[in-house]
Parts: sequence; structure tokens; C-alpha cells
Amino acid sequence: MPRHPHILFDLDGTLIDSAPAILASFREAFARTGIAPARSIDDSVIGPPLVETLQLLSGSDDPALVAELAEAFKASYDSEGYKATAAFAGVGELLAELAGAGLTLSIATNKRIHPTRLILEHLGWSGHFAHVYSLDLFTPRLPDKAAMIARLLADQNIAREQAIYIGDRSEDGESADANGLPFIAVTWGYGSLTAGEMRAGWRAAAQPEALGALLLGE
Repeated sequence: MPRHPHILFDLDGTLIDSAPAILASFREAFARTGIAPARSIDDSVIGPPLVETLQLLSGSDDPALVAELAEAFKASYDSEGYKATAAFAGVGELLAELAGAGLTLSIATNKRIHPTRLILEHLGWSGHFAHVYSLDLFTPRLPDKAAMIARLLADQNIAREQAIYIGDRSEDGESADANGLPFIAVTWGYGSLTAGEMRAGWRAAAQPEALGALLLGE
């Protein structure tokens, strides 16, 4: 039996290539509202929560302006935009293999819960995941990914020594560290960590097949 029967995954940049769909909806949001972005809308903005990203893109902390942009983004992304999301090659097969081996899979993502569920259903993955957590799953909204992982572990009575977190950014590794979980960085996505960004104890997987070998061979 693998050492870690509970596998927690980040979503954007780890399991799915969501950049084209997200960036298209960001551009549409700025076009609809007539607000000029303060910086380039490119892959570098993918990952943080929606409000934080809109503050970055707009160069403003004005609540009314950010709320207007958020509503325009949701109107685009939650209706049709999310359907342009694609799985990274080999990830669907990996999830099926892990679930088939009896491992319990969960999602812990900065993405809002509504589009997360839409995308999992769209890709035919809903049945693979026992738990799907996001910052806005709770009221009040959870403050960060570390708190979300802690909440998932506590709610589901998952012992830390039985769980592992998989992501693509330093925030993911730091959130795993904060909860005493081992971390594997996937390096096939747009948030790929360089060798210099890897911290002691973190491991990396360059392909889904390599990740599967690590998780099933522990």
C-alpha cells in the first residue's frame, strides 16, 4: 500500500491547462466594463484567487471597481468560458489509475467552488474526487490555501502522515509545509518551479507518469 493513501491536488496548472479560458474571460471582463488593464493579461497572473488577480490586473484596490470586474469575469467564465479548459496530457489516465488503486483523491484549489465543480464535471472527473475544497466553500471565506488544506484534513479526519499535496507553485509547497505534508511539484504546467525554487524535502515530477510512479511506489 502506498505510504500516502490521501492525495490532495491543486487544480490550475497542476491537473488542468486553464490559462486560455481564464485569460479570455479576464480580457472579456475588462472589455465589457471599459476598464483598461494596468498590466499584461498573460499566464503569469494565473493561480491566485480571483479578487487578488483583478486587483493586480486593474492596479486598483477600489472595492466597487474590482467587484464590477469580478461580476463581468464570472458572467463570461461560469457560462461558457470554462468549457475551453483542457486536461494536461496524461492527467486523466493518472487520476483513473490512482483512484483505481484505492487511493482517496481530493482537490484543494484557489479557484472558486462553482467553476471548479463545472470543470470537474465537464472533464468527467467528478467521480475521482472524494472531497473538493476551495477558499469560498465556507463563510467566511478561508484566508489562504494553507488554511484550506488544514480545514480539509480536519473535516475529513485525515492524519497528516497519510496525506500528500501536489501542486505547481511555491505557494503550494509552502501551504503543504505549513500543514506538515510532503509536497511534489509538477513541472509540466505554467507555474513550474525551477530547481532553484525547490526547497529541502520537496520532490518534482516532469510527467504524469512520473508522478504516478512516485505516488504508487511510496
